[in-house]
Amino acid sequence: MKQALKDLELAEKNYEVEGYYVCAFLCHQALEKALKALYILIYKKFPEKTHSLVTLGKKINIPKELLSILRELTPDFIISRYPDVIGELPYEIYDEETTKCKLLKTKKIMDWILKEIEKL
Repeated sequence: MKQALKDLELAEKNYEVEGYYVCAFLCHQALEKALKALYILIYKKFPEKTHSLVTLGKKINIPKELLSILRELTPDFIISRYPDVIGELPYEIYDEETTKCKLLKTKKIMDWILKEIEKL
């Protein structure tokens, strides 16, 4: 969880310096690590290897409204890094408005995860 929080911190810093594609990638990384941390606390074992936020969210019974956000953010793991995936450069497709929305949604889910961890 500590690494997830650090990734979120660096996502925010990249947003501030207009590193929007890096911010989007780090948002995904922060959520993936946080979801895995919660999974480990719930099930006392490591989850299967996956980068799918949706898969992880379903396994921890995340609320439907947050699962919808995970569906939106999951592709950023690939899109933010590989130009050949969508035929455009990642740094050109992420803009301030889109990335701000991703960052806010990431924080919303991180807050939910932290509250769930406190309950355990």
